[in-house]
Amino acid sequence: MSGRKEGITEEKMKKLAAGATVAGVLLVVFLVVILIVQFVQIGVANAQSRNLDREIAKYEELLKEGQDDLAFYESELGLYYLALGQGWQTPSQK
Repeated sequence: MSGRKEGITEEKMKKLAAGATVAGVLLVVFLVVILIVQFVQIGVANAQSRNLDREIAKYEELLKEGQDDLAFYESELGLYYLALGQGWQTPSQK
């Protein structure tokens, strides 16, 4: 052979160890970045969920109030109030 040694020399072993270390560090950094992104997405989803829960409660309250208003305006007193609001006058006001 032309002066070439067989097997892994110490220099090759050092290069291999350095390469494996760099690959391991890059893998860990990549996984940490993915973990941080996932936590941020979970936080955003939780915030949206809380906002939607508040809006649902608000609209349920508006719906309840609207049903109360509907019952009032369907009554005789409510119709009388609406008529007065539209400019109607009672016989005593003429």
